[in-house]
Amino acid sequence: MYFKRKIDDFLQEWKADAKHKPLIIKGARQIGKTESILHFAKQNYKNIVYINFALEKVHADFSRWV
Repeated sequence: MYFKRKIDDFLQEWKADAKHKPLIIKGARQIGKTESILHFAKQNYKNIVYINFALEKVHADFSRWV
């Protein structure tokens, strides 16, 4: 079961903007960021690339650029 969140409308607006920039999601733990993004992606795209920098230790220093 998926619960609609405020970010859902933002994601639709982001997708509709022809000049949208890459999307980087940051926020508190356990609030549904991953679930919301994956739900949006499955509803709107045929293919999905999912990278979790928190789990990929080789890319752990990526956060210093964000």
